[in-house]
Amino acid sequence: MRKLVVATLLAGTAVASPALAQDVGPTFTGPRVEAILGYDHVGAGSDVDNNNGRDDQSIDGLLYGVGAGYDINLGSAVVGVEGEYTDSTAKSDRFDLTDQFGFGRVSQGRDLYVGARAGILANPNTLVYVKGGYTNTKLNVLAGDSDETTDTAFKLDGWRIGGGVERAINQNTFAKVEYRYSKYDSAHIDYMDGATSSEFDIDTDRHQVVASVGWRF
Repeated sequence: MRKLVVATLLAGTAVASPALAQDVGPTFTGPRVEAILGYDHVGAGSDVDNNNGRDDQSIDGLLYGVGAGYDINLGSAVVGVEGEYTDSTAKSDRFDLTDQFGFGRVSQGRDLYVGARAGILANPNTLVYVKGGYTNTKLNVLAGDSDETTDTAFKLDGWRIGGGVERAINQNTFAKVEYRYSKYDSAHIDYMDGATSSEFDIDTDRHQVVASVGWRF
């Protein structure tokens, strides 16, 4: 009986081991989607482009959104492309009627990003990476001393760089933390009547610290 029990346990282990190996599987490769949440800070850039004497003005809020991408695992390195749609709660204080870093009284609107990333595997389940790409964001104009927005909006174009650490929880799920810096250097205005202004130079900085949880297919 004792020999039978031992033989049964050994057989079970032999069957389970391949199954466990399959569960681990390759990571950091293929298409992925994720939910994004973090801190958002938008403010005047290093080159002053307003004349109100308050060039350190900024707005802060909660960043939230979704992202998607596709990665290729090269063995010790990973490369990929990605895109995001995010929004933010950052906006001027309702009683602050002063100019906000050259745009007037504003609330942060949607942000679109497309770019690429590359990283190295610190271990089979941990990726350390850098990223960069194009970003386009929207600043909504706040009306008077209320929190309501008008139909006039500034559309800002710029670039983004960043870096982070991604951890594979299992073959399909992952979590990551990331810092990103965005620099917006050109903009145009969309008016209430549908007209659009010509493009003009700006200097606006954006800092974000975010966390993401996602699913890899």
